[in-house]
Amino acid sequence: MPLTLAVEFIEPGVRLITLQRPQALNALTTQLLGELADELNAAQSDHNTHAVVITGSAKAFAAGADINEMAERNLVGILDDPRQASWQTLTRFSKPLIAAVNGFALGGGCELAMHADIIIAGEDARFGQPEINLGIMPGAGGTQRLLRAVGKSMAMQMVLTGEPISARQAQRSGLVSEVTQPEFTVERALHIAHSIATKAPLAVRLAKEALLKAMDTDLASGLRLERHAFTLLAGTRDRDEGIRAFQEKRRPAFTGE
Repeated sequence: MPLTLAVEFIEPGVRLITLQRPQALNALTTQLLGELADELNAAQSDHNTHAVVITGSAKAFAAGADINEMAERNLVGILDDPRQASWQTLTRFSKPLIAAVNGFALGGGCELAMHADIIIAGEDARFGQPEINLGIMPGAGGTQRLLRAVGKSMAMQMVLTGEPISARQAQRSGLVSEVTQPEFTVERALHIAHSIATKAPLAVRLAKEALLKAMDTDLASGLRLERHAFTLLAGTRDRDEGIRAFQEKRRPAFTGE
């Protein structure tokens, strides 16, 4: 049973993972990241889980790495940081991942949100990479994912000044897809997760893969991957079911085959 997370199974096919270190604004410890990786591995292997929502508290999604834990690690500890395996689990997670962000998403918290495929933010959300204020820099994808999400100028400003941006700024920059009233952030994220969970699982997985590939490859290579995935899906039972359901004016019953 995880100690720093709460996990709920919400029908149909959605897991809600809530970070629970309110006394530290959900600062990311080795234990929390390890438990999160374990839950994502469990979701990855569960055929009944089709989408995952990650959220925090009303005050903070996650306010960065745990500074007290960071202060205890020497250079060797940093180079051999067990948290790197946890971050790799987030990177490899192939099912749709949605972040519902209220309050602070700073440092590692912003990096955690950026591992999600979709970010829904409350009006009060604040996104930032303040590591420069500690004499360091983002180390869990903050420079790479942030630049791809918001562009060079905004990424440079956020990383080099350490100053956060608002939810509306994040939306205008492309970091966030929607901004809601804080009390509806999780509800909206779950609604999107439910919608995705009703779709054909193979199509969702391959569509996500193709979209992510578009971020780090040239157009020709991306188009080849897209055509290959499209061809694979053309031979699935779910494709046939989707067409029949459309013709018969009913909801499709996808099976993942």
